[in-house]
Amino acid sequence: MVCCCLAFIGCDTVFDVHPYDVNIRGEKNINAKRIALIEKATFNKDTIRLAFISDSHKHYNDLNGIIRDINRRDTIDFVVHGGDVTDCGTTREYEWARDNIAHLNKPYVVLLGNHDCLGTGNSAYEHIFGNPDFSFIAGRIKFLCLNTNAIEYDYSRPVPNFDFMEHEITSRGSEFDRTIVCMHAAPYSEQFNNNVAKVFNYYIMNFPQPLFCLYGHGHHTEQHDFYDNGLIYYQIGNAAKRQYYIFTITPKGYY
Repeated sequence: MVCCCLAFIGCDTVFDVHPYDVNIRGEKNINAKRIALIEKATFNKDTIRLAFISDSHKHYNDLNGIIRDINRRDTIDFVVHGGDVTDCGTTREYEWARDNIAHLNKPYVVLLGNHDCLGTGNSAYEHIFGNPDFSFIAGRIKFLCLNTNAIEYDYSRPVPNFDFMEHEITSRGSEFDRTIVCMHAAPYSEQFNNNVAKVFNYYIMNFPQPLFCLYGHGHHTEQHDFYDNGLIYYQIGNAAKRQYYIFTITPKGYY
């Protein structure tokens, strides 16, 4: 009887939870909470500074190094993470990633990456961070944050979501004059629905004064003018390269 009980206890420990159970422990709805902080801190600021990082999956030590470096820079207003915070989209990975990113001493938002969609990862993302399509306004600039991981949904959901984009063109229109677009996978990547790549550009260019676009996914740093219209798409390398962007946006432009 004792041996049987011990065996049962051992099995219960090993099979405590399924990796995709979406039984989230700890903080949830993070993006909405941090957006409130970002908007309050940058209200009516004429110059803002943001850091952009991406693709920290599997590279937790490197992510921690990036976070330490960002934390020592007092002039950064907020951080945008471009997605792929997990490798396989498991619940525990999400919790580990969330708790690591929480060491930032600036407010931040996290986008959905293609690795984050695996298994029940999109559901875990929505529990922890929120809707994968969202926006916020900082210093009269709308930050449009989009789910562009079309291939992970096998065209079962509208990705990119043009209804959302069309609504955002005028939503809170009196509060912003310029636009920055953030995504995980850029047009013409294997993740993007390239049947609608030109339509995507059409919607982007209908926003008030698009300044630039930010993305990750490719694990190296590049800049592209995909549509030959002067709108630059900036790709950042993955966390293993210890790289991130810092952008300063002023009334006259950005650098």
